[in-house]
Amino acid sequence: MLRIFAVAAAILVVNAGLSANARAEVTISISCSSLGIEQQLCKSSSDAWAKATGNKVKLVSTPADANERLALYQTMLAAQAKDIDVFQIDVIWPAILAPHLMDLTAMLSEQDRSDHFKVLVDNNTVDGKLVAVPWFMDAGLLYYRKDLLEKYGKEVPKTWTELTDTAKAIMEGEKQAGKSGLQGYVWQGRAYEGLTCNALEWIASYGGGSIVNADGEVTIDNPQAAQALDMAKNWIGTISPKGVLSYSEEESRGVFQSGNAVFMRNWPYAWALANADDSPVKGKVGVAVLPHGEGPDARNASALGGQNLAVSSYSAHPEEAADLVRYLTSAQEQKRRALEGSFNPTLRSLYSDTELLTANPFYEDFLPIVESAVPRPSTVTGRRYNQVSSAFVRTVHGTLSGQRTASAVLVDLNKELERLSRGGKW
Repeated sequence: MLRIFAVAAAILVVNAGLSANARAEVTISISCSSLGIEQQLCKSSSDAWAKATGNKVKLVSTPADANERLALYQTMLAAQAKDIDVFQIDVIWPAILAPHLMDLTAMLSEQDRSDHFKVLVDNNTVDGKLVAVPWFMDAGLLYYRKDLLEKYGKEVPKTWTELTDTAKAIMEGEKQAGKSGLQGYVWQGRAYEGLTCNALEWIASYGGGSIVNADGEVTIDNPQAAQALDMAKNWIGTISPKGVLSYSEEESRGVFQSGNAVFMRNWPYAWALANADDSPVKGKVGVAVLPHGEGPDARNASALGGQNLAVSSYSAHPEEAADLVRYLTSAQEQKRRALEGSFNPTLRSLYSDTELLTANPFYEDFLPIVESAVPRPSTVTGRRYNQVSSAFVRTVHGTLSGQRTASAVLVDLNKELERLSRGGKW
């Protein structure tokens, strides 16, 4: 009880900011993703905080693979290790890690809370505690080669069928011109959380639901979901290389940014990198909402993603760690990250910032994409979400690899998820 009151009092101090001369220098350890330029931006921001407060920051290397990173976090926190003070956590992890994270509710003023997207604050609130502060948000986007679409007189595809036909036409045209290495569509097909996002987008875009619905009912076994997976399966070896089944975000970006793909599905971070001075496709890239499927319930669907910052309950320096989180998630830092790395702010007010709109033109259309984004069922399945996602990924990857038909595997997946729910409903 005494520790609870001590931490609460510490956070009140945090709101006012830490003075460089207020206490002896401490070292705060933070884990940051290495995706794209994330680690570079994390270091520069953390160094700025350290300089302002007179403290030091140590960046802790963690696995690039999200599943491996989560497993490492769980192992460390279960052991109450003090190696990491501040954790960068995925939008689907708050409920899984909540027992080991500090309550940061007092960090957000009412104004800050209302400016953050409500879906993110709600997502990070577990049993009444704000266990993580939103840092940046994501939604899946379609990247395309403007120059190639213009060359062949093609429009930006609105449906998956249009994307498939356009990709085939451009690939054939370029092949006849002697450029046989061009791929039609690259995405994230490796058996990890990225495939969960891609497959959920396909399924939702056909009106096939979201694996487990908001009421906790397993709904994945339906004709629309099977149709969506069959569609993606037909891409392998035609518009998508067979190697796409081992691609994560960076492999996909590498192919697209080198000029070897017409279309790419990826997160917003890829925009700044595709338009960097050393990018072969600088100025040739467009961004659009992901296509929709066929049928009466078809719609555009992007998986909701994002990252948050949390403080370990076992931190030796909770006050300083919480203050680092406050600094990194501030409007000033979110704007800087958006300008330098096209990381989407979690603050609504920044989406009307003229400088940001100039640097990231797709921000004009991003709010509707976010508001209609498809969340993964991490809230309703809670601490067992990882089991749900693992079963889903295993099933989808097996289908795409040609092992079994979509309709057959979805029957088995539905039964498996019902067993995992220990009663038929989550």
